[in-house]
Amino acid sequence: MTDPRRFTAEEANALLPTVAPLIEALREAQRAMEDSHDQVTSAAAGNGGGEPGTAFLEANERAGAMLARLEALGIVVRDPSTGLIDFPGERDGEEIFLCWRLGEDSVAWWHPVDTGIAGRQPL
Repeated sequence: MTDPRRFTAEEANALLPTVAPLIEALREAQRAMEDSHDQVTSAAAGNGGGEPGTAFLEANERAGAMLARLEALGIVVRDPSTGLIDFPGERDGEEIFLCWRLGEDSVAWWHPVDTGIAGRQPL
């Protein structure tokens, strides 16, 4: 097993033009699955899901593809609905996460690996 990639703030910020559209597509796919959930559940009992089931599965595949692309970049997806992601990093010899949320201009926050967003601090 290899060590996870560690990012500097500059490297994380340089990836944002690539990452932001992936996060947006992931959010859209998640919303599509949420929107069709009730229809799929009720339709599945009668006909296997039909069109709502097909739409749900397609959204699920899109979400999986976006997650795989983000993970391949070394990014940790925390909350697709808010676009919250972490970039593994290092600060003063300790492992940290550089924290970014969709809509923020840059990666400007970090937190220790054991605190999550509650421990978010400015860089």
